Amino acid sequence: MAMIIKRKGIVILFILAITILGLVGCSTADTGTSGLDESENETITVSHPLGEVTVKKNPERIIVFDYATLDSLDEMGIEVLGLPKSNIPEYLNKFNDEKYEDVGTLFEPDFEKIYELNPDVIFISGRQLELYEELNEIAPTVFLQVDGAKYMESVTNNLKILGQLFDREEFVEEQLSGINSSINEIKEKVTEESLNALVVMANDTSISAFGKGSRFGMVHEEFGFEPADPDLEVANHGNSITFEYILEKNPDYIFIIDRSATVGGNVTAKEIFDNELIKETDAYKNGRIVYLTSQVWYVSSGGLQGTNIMIEDIQQVLD
Repeated sequence: MAMIIKRKGIVILFILAITILGLVGCSTADTGTSGLDESENETITVSHPLGEVTVKKNPERIIVFDYATLDSLDEMGIEVLGLPKSNIPEYLNKFNDEKYEDVGTLFEPDFEKIYELNPDVIFISGRQLELYEELNEIAPTVFLQVDGAKYMESVTNNLKILGQLFDREEFVEEQLSGINSSINEIKEKVTEESLNALVVMANDTSISAFGKGSRFGMVHEEFGFEPADPDLEVANHGNSITFEYILEKNPDYIFIIDRSATVGGNVTAKEIFDNELIKETDAYKNGRIVYLTSQVWYVSSGGLQGTNIMIEDIQQVLD
């Protein structure tokens, strides 16, 4: 009798051991699966000037309405799904390829197409400001704006958002370090020589001037050129001026953005600036009339590649 009880006890203990091991095994498997699910479903809350959105980390289906963001994502090695193809800067012309979906224009998104593409995230900037709510109903929409008066502050903020979202924080820090170093070198040289400048935009036969705090304020705020006219108003489309005005201000440098060459026009900036009044300026006499890379300055300033092109535009005329 005692033997039977003893054997029963052994059997019971054996069954309990198997049961416990089974439970432990199930628990481990469940934990592993849960960990994978959490990784795949990880999200980030992005704060931007228009609000907050929750975005899936490392999103794959990306639509971009901001060429500066497209520029930076390209430099980071991040592929996009769709973009407006009507006015892509030349240095980003790879995105004209048919594998990238055309989602309308910078000002008129194709909402039906965007909905069909089922994006994980949409990036926009100032040109789509009024369409934010509508786009945000389709997918989490992130507004990345560049403030000309605080160019590098804006760029740094935008790049850090992208770096965090796509696990490129270290890459972003390296890029920003190089950019800031180049800007500081330019600023040191410009301030040492107390140089001033006038930034103008040519649009067919009309010309506008932009000063500190404007969309092209980087020339003054970051590169250190004193404004040839400190009284210029901050206006999105600039202040309408004449060639007589340019001669009167007689800046050390004249930086020219050719809008016509960017969006399509009848007269180039070089044509209208080839006149006797301009030839009387010190800038002309000293070879300091500079035609900037207009597509970048006007359309895609704020991206990693674009910012480096802007830096090169200025470096070349100071060397």
